[in-house]
Amino acid sequence: MATRFEILLHGRSPASLRAAGEEALDEVERLEGQLSLYRPTSEIARVNALAARHPVRVSPPVFQLLQHAQELHRETGGAFDITIAPLVRCWGFMGGTGHLPDPALLDRAKALIGMRHVLLDAANYSVRFDAEGVMLDLGAIGKGYAIDCAVEALREAGITSALIHGGSSTTYGIGHPPDGEGWRVGIAAPPDAGGEEPPLPSVMIRDESLSVSAVWGRSFAAGGKSYGHVLDPRTGEPVDNPVLAAVVLPSATETDALSTAILVAGAELAGLRPGMRSRLVRREGENYFSTGNL
Repeated sequence: MATRFEILLHGRSPASLRAAGEEALDEVERLEGQLSLYRPTSEIARVNALAARHPVRVSPPVFQLLQHAQELHRETGGAFDITIAPLVRCWGFMGGTGHLPDPALLDRAKALIGMRHVLLDAANYSVRFDAEGVMLDLGAIGKGYAIDCAVEALREAGITSALIHGGSSTTYGIGHPPDGEGWRVGIAAPPDAGGEEPPLPSVMIRDESLSVSAVWGRSFAAGGKSYGHVLDPRTGEPVDNPVLAAVVLPSATETDALSTAILVAGAELAGLRPGMRSRLVRREGENYFSTGNL
């Protein structure tokens, strides 16, 4: 997942809190070993290496996560897509800062995108690709899933007040801090906003997750234009506008995925879940505008 996870815990026993926190972070590390695109021993790396040749068995939890990703792909009209890896590589964002792709290679990569290429066999917990070159990248859902699993571990240890985040882009608040009704989490302004007020206020979460997806971070400039690392799997191009999406739901797995999907597809997905809170920030010229109920 290539990110830093941190936990803030409240309680009466420092030793118990430390033990619970270490167990939760150990769970995150275990999941990194299963889901990482970059670890050759992970289940996902093994699927990417072999599934075009024959079905590859995975563990039941990983299979269920792939099913969840398949359903999210359907619900978002393809805006969320874990087969994005060939495009990420083509645009130079796989381990790099990005570059303009060769048009022929881009066309080849676009042909490999889509969950139609991923055949899931529930009877055998196996995964099969229908074409050579298909690759899975769980970067837009794996972090949220790891946080959900860490939250479950914390709750099983009796923790009732905690905040956990992965790279600041996905944050989960268990209960509330001693001095408040919920956990208040800030969302960073665009880096070029200068002294202007941030487009979003801080967000309060309580037994909820907040995920934020933005186009800045990894980007490059070419021909007087900036290209960000968030790619639209439907077009094969980097997302140009909007520039930030934030989602609050009880599931970090879903907020992680849906913040990316809303950044790609826009506000039409804002009502996808009952009780979902979200906000979308767009840039028009030098100004930023936001809409939503967050």
